[in-house]
Amino acid sequence: MIALGLIVPARAQVAAPSAVTPPAVSATGNAAIPSANAAAPSAGPLRLTLNLEGEGQKGQLSVAVQIVLLMTLLSVAPSLVLLMSCFTRIVIVLGFVRTALGVPSAPSNQIIVGLALFLTFFIMGPVIDRIHGEALQPYMAGSIAADTAIERATGPLKEFMLKQTRTRDLEYFLALGGFGPTAVNDLPMRVVIPAFVISELQTAFQMGFVLFLPFLVIDFLVSSVLMSLGMMMMPPNVVSLPIKLLLFVLVDGWHLIVRSLVQSFTG
Repeated sequence: MIALGLIVPARAQVAAPSAVTPPAVSATGNAAIPSANAAAPSAGPLRLTLNLEGEGQKGQLSVAVQIVLLMTLLSVAPSLVLLMSCFTRIVIVLGFVRTALGVPSAPSNQIIVGLALFLTFFIMGPVIDRIHGEALQPYMAGSIAADTAIERATGPLKEFMLKQTRTRDLEYFLALGGFGPTAVNDLPMRVVIPAFVISELQTAFQMGFVLFLPFLVIDFLVSSVLMSLGMMMMPPNVVSLPIKLLLFVLVDGWHLIVRSLVQSFTG
């Protein structure tokens, strides 16, 4: 009983609420209530401003917008290279050469694409120089606006594509788009680009057919010789591959192919 009497008051003492300090009383007798606004700094509304024009230069895009446009251009640059340059024809013809030789893995895809890219830069050099001189340099100097620079840049590309595009392909896409008779200089890019790609595919397949003919003759001759010798179990490719490689090296095949590709655009 004594122990119980000692424990119960101890628990009651622990459970008792702590003493609350009364608020300070002002001189007028009213309790002073602390102000939350006085303790915490005032926070105004968050405002986001997007400046599309450069500072002090009317009609010029700001640096942030220029960076966004540059990143966007870099992301679509492979498509531009594929569709608006001579890359399509070159890479298809080089692929046909590898297939006609009968060596599908040599040279590798990386070498084929790399050679096609450098040949593209070589052939498109005059066009790139015109774009740099007529559009890029004036825009970087601030003498022309962005829309004017884009219009000047598309001019040399459009001229290059029209030189390599067949008239029937242009007429075909004009008819599909519902356009009437249009002058060559007034053709929209959405008509010129697909017509140019179709023309490039047609030309590349024609060049590939011509490349296949001499190697096809070698395959026929080797097959006939093996059949006449009774060596029907030997694959003809085992014998024809060294002969085709020897012929390709003797006639300096890479030189002939590169010269034909370059002259097909510049000749």
